[in-house]
Amino acid sequence: MPASLSSQFDKALKDTAQAVDGLIGTLIPADRDNRLVTAMRYAALGQGKRLRPFFVAAGARLFDIAEAGALRVGAALELLHCYSLVHDDLPAMDNDMLRRGRPTLHVAFDEATAILAGDSLQTLAFQVLADPATHDDAAVRAALVMELAQASGHRGMAGGQMRDIEAETKNFSSVAEIAAMQSMKTGALFRFACEAGAIMAGAERAPLRQYADHIGLAFQIADDLLDVESDAATLGKATQKDQDRGKATFVDLMGLAGARAEAERLTEAAIAALTPYGAKADLLRAAARFMISRRK
Repeated sequence: MPASLSSQFDKALKDTAQAVDGLIGTLIPADRDNRLVTAMRYAALGQGKRLRPFFVAAGARLFDIAEAGALRVGAALELLHCYSLVHDDLPAMDNDMLRRGRPTLHVAFDEATAILAGDSLQTLAFQVLADPATHDDAAVRAALVMELAQASGHRGMAGGQMRDIEAETKNFSSVAEIAAMQSMKTGALFRFACEAGAIMAGAERAPLRQYADHIGLAFQIADDLLDVESDAATLGKATQKDQDRGKATFVDLMGLAGARAEAERLTEAAIAALTPYGAKADLLRAAARFMISRRK
């Protein structure tokens, strides 16, 4: 990746994160006397990279969508993503103690508060999408709500999480099985993120869906590599969890070198899918490279 493009991407990612954090802070105003609100802010205003909102914003630029609307969609998606992390960390799920370098929400507060905070972040996400401030066309707002609901429900993220839980006793025996699970658990929200701009513009989504499918898997393979090669201090979360639970990963079935090669192949395929958009998609190309080169 050219140094200039890498710098542009770094700046765009940081700018998007700052803007989305500011918007989320406005959507959940501080209230020290309200334990639920304080917990929601703890979960949503952490140290996340805000990758998913970045993809919303970068995809929206392809179609000259107003930045304010795109940031609201990105914030809604991040709220939903944060809810999923809160619930994934619960004792009944992954029972994690660390998230983004801090104690997980149920550790910092308590389990009941974490459940309610996650519930509240999820419903707030759809409230933001349905608000006329997000888009002046009610049909577009309805489409955004529908697509995010599908991406996060039993045919998307939640269904993928269920398959992941089942893998603890019915271990994956093929790369295809892992890929199918991850395309739901992780990939579905990436697809929404990448397609949101096209939804807002009423434009063709196929190239962006192909791009999203490839980077979603590349992201997960990179996560599996980091889980093996990095440490909790660097990642800000526990490592080697799947190994401890006896679940197969891309690395287990493909080996380190094979997993890296597959991540590279997926990245090149993602970049090729952006051809119809020309130079306007350069930030998305840089993002694809970042997905497999990140260290946390």
